[in-house]
Amino acid sequence: MKKKYLYYLFPLAGVIFCLWYLHLAVVDVVYSDYIRLVNSYLPDVWNLDKFFVPDVLTRVPANYLGRIINVELFGYNLNFDRILGVIGLGLSALVIARFCLRKRIGLGWLAILMIVMFSLNKWEMLINGSGWPHFMAFAGFYYHYHVMDRVWAGQERNYDRKLLIFLPLFNVIFIAGPYCAIYSVTVILASGFLFFIGKSCRKKEDNRWLIYAGVMLAALLLYMVSNSFAVEDHAAPADTTLLQQLMDTPGYFIRFLLTSFSSMVIGIERALLVFSTNLPFMVLGGLVIVAYILALWLNWHYRLYKETIVPLILLISGGLNHVLVLLSRWIFLQENYGASSRYALQFQAGILGIIITFALVWKKMKKDKVYVIRGAAAAVCIMFVIGNGYTTYHEWLKAPDRKASFESMREMALDFENRTDDELRGKFEYRMSTPGSGAAVRKALTILKENGWNVFREEN
Repeated sequence: MKKKYLYYLFPLAGVIFCLWYLHLAVVDVVYSDYIRLVNSYLPDVWNLDKFFVPDVLTRVPANYLGRIINVELFGYNLNFDRILGVIGLGLSALVIARFCLRKRIGLGWLAILMIVMFSLNKWEMLINGSGWPHFMAFAGFYYHYHVMDRVWAGQERNYDRKLLIFLPLFNVIFIAGPYCAIYSVTVILASGFLFFIGKSCRKKEDNRWLIYAGVMLAALLLYMVSNSFAVEDHAAPADTTLLQQLMDTPGYFIRFLLTSFSSMVIGIERALLVFSTNLPFMVLGGLVIVAYILALWLNWHYRLYKETIVPLILLISGGLNHVLVLLSRWIFLQENYGASSRYALQFQAGILGIIITFALVWKKMKKDKVYVIRGAAAAVCIMFVIGNGYTTYHEWLKAPDRKASFESMREMALDFENRTDDELRGKFEYRMSTPGSGAAVRKALTILKENGWNVFREEN
């Protein structure tokens, strides 16, 4: 019984770690995406006209509720959003810990999973609190996978089949936003797979997997309808089609993809300081892809999917997210774009799937005396632990510098009326190349000052 509670200490420790990192790294001052949010939704956060818009699902409905609570109770404090993000990350870790406990995966393996889960390679999303619903969304995704697994393994609880109807709709409609695409496709593929595999390894065929896939498809289609009304709000240097760019610079896409995979070993900021050439990125990215292939093979070789579907789902999710980022972000013509910290949350699902696979077949590999494969699995885990540990260590050291930058931002915010638009645009990191962005920063700060919110709370 005591050992059981140790599984829950890991997520708790991770949450405390991330909260302390935020304490060292941030100050409550609007910047970047928050400039647009203030101008779009404040001061009247109760205005239903801003909620009932055709593309509401792309704007993440949970944001509206969070924004109302933040304004009414905390005077629009960014730390409120940041804490919600850490809680969301902690909930994801809690689901993984519960899965490990149910599958009797040892605490050593759980420690490796938590090192990846709470790695500061996702510092950008932790600091920019506007992404808090995305942390919550992944907690919802992981919980959905966990419930699917309980039903598949014959360990379902009384309400699990109802949850498989409710969770797709809740996750997609309320908290997922654009992250619902890969989640939806993954669940649909997994449900179809379980239906067909169930014919051969279950005494009784369960047609309900097709119903679950149908509910997920309906939720995805609902999001797609909403998304069709959205207006893209970014400019990119590419002025050609994907096919033409692929024909002109095929190597660019390969390097983009390999670099994105390598980012799950070492964060791009640190890697750029350590590596003098692109070769290490390519090698690391290639090794991560090999780890994916090895994990997929082990799932198939040991028929692991008959026992649990979670590692296979995580592998599919992680891999498809790499493909999605490539297809949606190649237009920026930057090879390192896919390695940005903002994508670590999406990519880490695949790494969790790799490690869980190794954990589940570790003893089986020893029994089969496949020492080379076992050694390769151990080497992959060591690579992830060292790489993420190294990234986390240096990001922790950088936290005071990030806080100093926010302090400087805060000083300018309090004096914004005496600053030029160019100064405001540059300091608040808002659409640096977009005309009029400095005026947008000024407008946002004016709204906050008139209402005594954010950095202006202490003045009232």
